[in-house]
Formats: sequence, C-alpha cells, structure tokens
Amino acid sequence: MEQSTIDEILNRPLSQELLARDMARLAYTASDGTPRAIPISIHWNGKEIVMCTSTNAPKLHSLRRNPAVALTIDTESHPPKILLLRGTVELDHVDGIPDEYMQWNGTYEMTPEQRAEWEENVKSLYESMVRIVMTPTWVKLIDFEETLPTAVEELIRRQSA
Repeated sequence: MEQSTIDEILNRPLSQELLARDMARLAYTASDGTPRAIPISIHWNGKEIVMCTSTNAPKLHSLRRNPAVALTIDTESHPPKILLLRGTVELDHVDGIPDEYMQWNGTYEMTPEQRAEWEENVKSLYESMVRIVMTPTWVKLIDFEETLPTAVEELIRRQSA
C-alpha cells in the first residue's frame, strides 16, 4: 500500500478517534510458529504506534525473530468501528519508564490519588522497558456505513451485477 493512501486513511477523523484509544489487539507469530493475539496499550504519535512491555516479556523473542505484526483497534458499540493495521515493529530498550507508557494510561478513570499511587507502583516495578514501535505499511478503516469488510463489499458487488 502506498504511503499516501496510508496517510489519507489514518488522517480521517474516525481513524484519529480510534488511534486515540488506549487499547488494541496485537497479533504476531510466537516462537513456536503459532499465532498470538493479545490486548496491549497503545500510543499514536502521528507516525507510529508505540506499545511498551517489560524486558522479560515472551513476545519480545518472537518479535525479534519475526517483526511482522497486525493491530486491531475497535469499538464495542454497534455498528463497530474498526481500524486494521499491518506493519513491522522495531524494539527499543529504554532505561526507566517510556513517556508513552505514562501518557496512554492517563485516559483511564482514576482519581488523582489513584493516579499518584499507580505512577508510584509503575516506577518502583520497572527499571527499564522495551518500546515496541510499529510503522503501518497497510491500513483499512471499517465503519459499516461508508466502508465495509472486503468480503462484504465483494458480495454486494456480486449482488448488484
């Protein structure tokens, strides 16, 4: 997919709304060759999606071997709004807590006291973390109004032919 198409889709208001969410599902190939899909916190910086994890996370070995991933960000409402992304990741070891990790957790509902306690616990737990930085190479936005899953679009074309 051309970068201009990726940029156009990611700059749509609905895409921006979905990219502002905290959680997504990351799909990757595990070391044993089987697929994995895990919930993970995300931060969109305008160019890349940044995820963070502990330095001992099993997914890191898998991502080093095969950096190809897919990411799904969606809503729970009907009809669902879905942003599908594919790309590759780079792993970046960071001393301390990455800024992105502290930023994305800011949208969870916490009192100021809960937030302070959470931050203290995070800082005491992690001496370092790994930033998983995804660069999108393919994207699709599905809103079930203007855009549909490719298979459904095909069925509609067949029906109207």
